[in-house]
Amino acid sequence: MPELKKILRGCLDGNSRDQELLYRRYSAKFFAVCLQYTGNREEASDVLQESFIKIFTNLHSYSGEGSFEGWMRRVVVNTALEKYRSQYYLNKVDDPENVAEPNDAGDDSDYSGLEAGDLLEMVTRLPPQYRMVFNLYAIEGYSHREIAGMLSITEGTSKSNLSRARQILQKKVEIYLGIKKRMING
Repeated sequence: MPELKKILRGCLDGNSRDQELLYRRYSAKFFAVCLQYTGNREEASDVLQESFIKIFTNLHSYSGEGSFEGWMRRVVVNTALEKYRSQYYLNKVDDPENVAEPNDAGDDSDYSGLEAGDLLEMVTRLPPQYRMVFNLYAIEGYSHREIAGMLSITEGTSKSNLSRARQILQKKVEIYLGIKKRMING
């Protein structure tokens, strides 16, 4: 496969062959990211297409510092956020003081038998406002303050949405593992 620097030079020159090579190299990986944020394949495809248009249009702004893939991922996540903000309104928390801080301590539940793909599928089925906060916090590593700024919500709303997302996921995981255990034990 051609060297990335050569492909990037071609993309900067507007070479459609190099643009296609870049797309083919990263589209599957970033489609999965889009799917995490949108929850369905059609919207994920739209976000992916918009993301690559932005990547090609703004490629000149990539300084060469840091990971190019990381730069692209930020473009993809920001595009998904823009689409989300244009379609959904996050539930607001009336009194952020009453929101429990999410418990980051692990529990002692046995999650063996849970595949990563199954968990990601469960995340994509979360309500949009919970899915967005969960992805930004748990997967991208943003703080509640950063998430609040990105989504124009309060930190309390971010914490509440993360807490509710975790509660929903925990119930889904327990149900999934219970079904799987019954199937194995017959």
